[in-house]
Amino acid sequence: MAGQEHEETADPAAVKRHPALFRTIRQRKNPKLRRSDITVTDEAAVKRAVKAASLGNAMEWFDFGIYSYLAVTIGHVFFPSGNSTVELLSSFATFAVAFLVRPLGGMFFGPMGDRVGRKKVLALTMIMMAIGTFAIGLIPSYASIGFWAPALLIFFRLVQGFSTGGEYGGASTFIAEYAPDKRRGFFGSFLEFGTLAGYIGAAGLVTALTAALGSDGMQTWGWRVPFLIAGPLGLVGLYLRLRLDETPAFQKLESDSAHASEAADSVEITTKEDLARIFRQYWPSLILCIALVGAYNVTDYMLLSYMPTYLSDELGYSETHGLLILLAVMAFLMLIINQVGKLNDRFGRKPLLMAGMLGFLFLSLPAFLLIKHGSIPAITAGVLMLGLSLVCLLGTMSAALPALFPTEVRYGSLSVGYNLSASLFGGTTPLVITGLIGLTGNNLMPAYYSMAAALVGVIAVACMKETAQRPLDGSPPSVATEAEAVELVESQTPEPKF
Repeated sequence: MAGQEHEETADPAAVKRHPALFRTIRQRKNPKLRRSDITVTDEAAVKRAVKAASLGNAMEWFDFGIYSYLAVTIGHVFFPSGNSTVELLSSFATFAVAFLVRPLGGMFFGPMGDRVGRKKVLALTMIMMAIGTFAIGLIPSYASIGFWAPALLIFFRLVQGFSTGGEYGGASTFIAEYAPDKRRGFFGSFLEFGTLAGYIGAAGLVTALTAALGSDGMQTWGWRVPFLIAGPLGLVGLYLRLRLDETPAFQKLESDSAHASEAADSVEITTKEDLARIFRQYWPSLILCIALVGAYNVTDYMLLSYMPTYLSDELGYSETHGLLILLAVMAFLMLIINQVGKLNDRFGRKPLLMAGMLGFLFLSLPAFLLIKHGSIPAITAGVLMLGLSLVCLLGTMSAALPALFPTEVRYGSLSVGYNLSASLFGGTTPLVITGLIGLTGNNLMPAYYSMAAALVGVIAVACMKETAQRPLDGSPPSVATEAEAVELVESQTPEPKF
């Protein structure tokens, strides 16, 4: 590409007079691949990496899922006021607090992951996340210690949010850099398989506990159980992550001669300088990332986090009723999400992302009208319409986002862009929708909010480049077999002319 640009800017007459010279320039700027340049992945190592990264994502969304599904109970325990709307808003405000520090976590852990490696930072975020979630389950109620109860809740939500800032960017980078180019969508979809598994685990556990203990039992002590489970889960995730090797792309970057020549100066490079470089050099990709993630997160949190509260508080259904329907839909999405990963490997990231965004743009209003109808088939059909739109995004985004940035800044740039967007548009979604419904009295506001987000998403997808089946920017080609590597090298050899 660079050689072609050079020829385009050169005098055409000069190119004709000196073809050999310009061919040499082109070859130096775009040297042919050698077999040693190509990474042949170890499928067992890829599967271990996918498992370790996905478990961390599952734990993250288990945490956010249980907080969302227990929002009403947590409001009663930590913010008793006698006004159910005030309690719910206080609970969702505390939910949103974790998202306010996510960009700080992304700015801290992201550049660190680009400097010291993906594996170490992902182990650290797992420890912090497990401690924060486990500690919430131990906090005494407002009735026991007064003001300190909500203060401690907010503190540990901040710990969770800070650690989560380094989680998604690192986990998606980890899988993307391990996976072969032609199967990045498939392996990346397991990250969001973990998201759905976390939500299903949270919804299933809360539903079972509520059915067994009733509202009074949940408010007294039952709400603590899901948070306390995070401790053992975190230890399992930490064990899996510590067993992994660093990603092939990062190892290649470290061993690269240009990178090695800078090694002596690497200690002097500060996080502030790393961040300045990201904002200065990669701002177009950063803006695209923020727009994509904003549209994706609004629809994600609206359906997976807010929907049970919407069904119970705004439409008057029982809490268990709403959770069971959402549980069934999410289980169905888990069955098909890896197929979506295969589809975006075959047909491209853009068609699948566009299908999801257009689905939310045109189906949100019909879906919420069905949900308002009130019968179980109508609610299920409405939630399923939204779920099928969402799975197009879930199964594709974790392969599309890491490809926006080059290897040397991938973890940092993705962490910054993802968490800025998640902070502004994701975690605030339940709070904003609850506030809009209270302000307007219109319980179709979730549909309008989703449609606005999807419109931004449609524009962002239209602006992005297709990256399916191509090497990550700044990384060598990655293939699944030795035969593919040989074929790739041979494909560069021109056909002999007779």
